[in-house]
Amino acid sequence: MNSSTAWLALKSLEGGFQLTTLQAADADRLASELTTLLDAWALASAVQTLTLPLPSGQIALVCTLRPDFRAQCMPGHDTLALHETLGHTPQTDEVWAVEREIWVALLGSPHRFQFASLNSLTSHIRVRRNMALDARKTALAFKTEAAERPQAFWRDGGEEPGFILQPGRCLVDALTAATQPDATGKLYDFSCYRATEYVILLGIAQELQTENPELLAQLQSLNEIHAVRSGQFHEVYLIEYGSMESPLPARFYVPGDRLWFRNPDERSSDVTGYEGSWVLYMGGGLFSNFWKRDTPFTLESKAIEIFHWKDGAYTDAQGVLQMDESVVEARVAQTEADPSARARVLERMLRMRDPKGVYAEGGCIDTTREYPKSVSREHCELVLPSF
Repeated sequence: MNSSTAWLALKSLEGGFQLTTLQAADADRLASELTTLLDAWALASAVQTLTLPLPSGQIALVCTLRPDFRAQCMPGHDTLALHETLGHTPQTDEVWAVEREIWVALLGSPHRFQFASLNSLTSHIRVRRNMALDARKTALAFKTEAAERPQAFWRDGGEEPGFILQPGRCLVDALTAATQPDATGKLYDFSCYRATEYVILLGIAQELQTENPELLAQLQSLNEIHAVRSGQFHEVYLIEYGSMESPLPARFYVPGDRLWFRNPDERSSDVTGYEGSWVLYMGGGLFSNFWKRDTPFTLESKAIEIFHWKDGAYTDAQGVLQMDESVVEARVAQTEADPSARARVLERMLRMRDPKGVYAEGGCIDTTREYPKSVSREHCELVLPSF
């Protein structure tokens, strides 16, 4: 294949995911192994591959959905109805369905995901699966400033270390106890951002139990000393994809993505905790609602809720801006009951957000998503900090 032909072929296969190897024969073997693997999800016939040389001397195996399959299942890179277009029903095995949805979303992605090996890819998919399933089980008490953890597993180390593990307690059990009331019978206080960190860390730790126990031991020791939070959490554990210059499609989400919905109303965005909303995409067209687990958000219901934050904002007797959730709920119900009002709100909200500091005509949709770094034993990208 000459360079111009290779370029045209590569352009026709933009997005999806790429596996890198050293020899052409290895790429052929990888393609064969991938086909066998995809049989378990009834997807082998839906995938096309292309082998290309890289400037580094390595060989790239580029894997994408066949155009006809993508047009049928995720037109315009819309993944929110994948569970329906793939034929999944409430009777479909939940774990199998989530993994299958992840495979299809990665293969049909407009962004090219890169993996160092097939093992790294399958590990990545399992972490995403864990996160999506854990998010479905998570229920918390929303507190923007307060915080609470089960004392049998966690202790408050102070402002700098944060909540740290009780010595010798299992990290997986501790994260589960803090986020899943089925384990403890109690809801614990979280902000939405911190809640996503716990669910992401739980999904990673669950994978490490079998994939990389040595790294899990290091993660355990780290959390007995110091919590990794906020900006540092993002830097240590996550990779961001998409940008303001090259935004991801507004309806493209992979189960296990963390994302932010922006509040486009300047006044109500000054209420602590209402600048926007951090959520996890759980698959099945649903986004996490950690405060009301049994009523997860659709893209539309989340957008309508955020739109009405402007109506719930008020100044209290101390002159502090607060949010009245009962007002928000009432306005949301009114909008949902009026098709024309609902359409107007969604037309306004389902736009890409404005840049930071700008409150103009943008909506609540962010241009980026985040996903965990590879933790596979062979190609681990996760480097833990020292404290």
